[in-house]
Amino acid sequence: MSDSIFDYDHHFPAAELPSDIPADLLRKAPLNLPNPAELEVLRHYTRLSQKNFSIDTHFYPLGSCTMKYNPRIAHSMASLPGFARLHPDTPAPAMQGLLQVLWELQEWLAAVTGMAAVSLTPAAGAQGELAGVAMIRAYHAARGDHGRRKMLIPAAAHGTNPASAQMAGFTVVEIPNLVDGDLDIAFLDQHLGPDVAGIMLTNPSTLGVFERRIADIAARVHGVGGLLYYDGANLNAILGRVQPGRMGFDVMHLNLHKTFATPHGGGGPGAGAVAVQERLRPFLPLPTVLREGEGTLHWMTEQESPRSIGRLSAYGGNIGVLLRAHAYLRRLGRVGVGRVSAYAALNANYLLKELQRVGYQAAFPERRASHEFILSVSDLQKATGIRALDVAKRLLDFGIHAPTIYFPQLVPECLLIEPTETESKATLDRFVEVMAQIRQEALEQPELLREAPHHLPVGRLDEALAARRLDVAAAQ
Repeated sequence: MSDSIFDYDHHFPAAELPSDIPADLLRKAPLNLPNPAELEVLRHYTRLSQKNFSIDTHFYPLGSCTMKYNPRIAHSMASLPGFARLHPDTPAPAMQGLLQVLWELQEWLAAVTGMAAVSLTPAAGAQGELAGVAMIRAYHAARGDHGRRKMLIPAAAHGTNPASAQMAGFTVVEIPNLVDGDLDIAFLDQHLGPDVAGIMLTNPSTLGVFERRIADIAARVHGVGGLLYYDGANLNAILGRVQPGRMGFDVMHLNLHKTFATPHGGGGPGAGAVAVQERLRPFLPLPTVLREGEGTLHWMTEQESPRSIGRLSAYGGNIGVLLRAHAYLRRLGRVGVGRVSAYAALNANYLLKELQRVGYQAAFPERRASHEFILSVSDLQKATGIRALDVAKRLLDFGIHAPTIYFPQLVPECLLIEPTETESKATLDRFVEVMAQIRQEALEQPELLREAPHHLPVGRLDEALAARRLDVAAAQ
């Protein structure tokens, strides 16, 4: 019976430790580890995953973040073996497929933004900002114009804007907004002069409205020799319809992990591609993909671009994110790109009007929404003490992720809401119903909101303490 399949001793030799491990390196006692069955482990982690909020499972109206659905076709394309298994040190002649995809993405993004050239290498939006202002600095320095040390930034800007400007060595001057949301042109004029390097802003702004005098602002800043930087965080509002380059912007970054539907949140990954007008092309960060005529493609080097601000990430940036953005754009096509902003604006304006109908106050009631809008619950605070934080926490009980709160700081007790184009009318209508119920609760049972959330594994936390003393084990 020695050849029988039931002769286990014959077919399965006993497990033995490798004989070449020195005895002093071997454990004297086994590790004190749990020994659950595979099914127990599977159920444990599945239960944990079901406690998370995600785009795949919940509505995520997180203003200024563009938390849209991430198409699975883009994940599939980025996971193809020819991309996923390609070593980054592969010589350019052997990676022409990847370089072709990245070169196409550079060209498409330049066309979408109305710019002359694009670098894909920045690994995050904030790094794209830094690259943008670094190119502005390099441009002025190359002209011998070393006195331009002032960067103008609207009060409604993203918090990373002034940080990026200061990191690049500029002095920040804050420009206020008027009560209608537009920039204060009179205040801007007071600070324009030969010491201005440029202005950083986005359009639509973080107030959720389109800056109507953008052409006038561009003419004034250019008139004193400054440049315009565009924060691309809100590009989803105008994608395929308005080009920042035609508004007068000289340089911008794009959040490919927002507008172009690659996953983000939890710290990354991201991609903050930068686009520039022709006069800033020599300063683009490296590497970019270069094509000479119809010949082969290669990574541009420092020798080919001696005035570049340098490298911002290893190799070519976050390639997986870039591949997803390429697949997303190819899937949409020219017409589809325009539909993105059309439906984003439609959803935002529909939601704004419906929430006003059930009693919420719009921060700028005379303005149409762009892709996002701001509500203020300061009336609830005055009547019952309920704050934006309480409304946000109560939303979690209904399986809806909270919108952005207390940003921008110009609007008291604000909720910054962005539905994106990928949400259905049914989802938006349910959100309105839930918000109407929460408002009624705030007026009749304010304690219910103050103690929310009620149905999650973790209740109301001390926000500051939780950030400083993170304890992930307590949430299991």
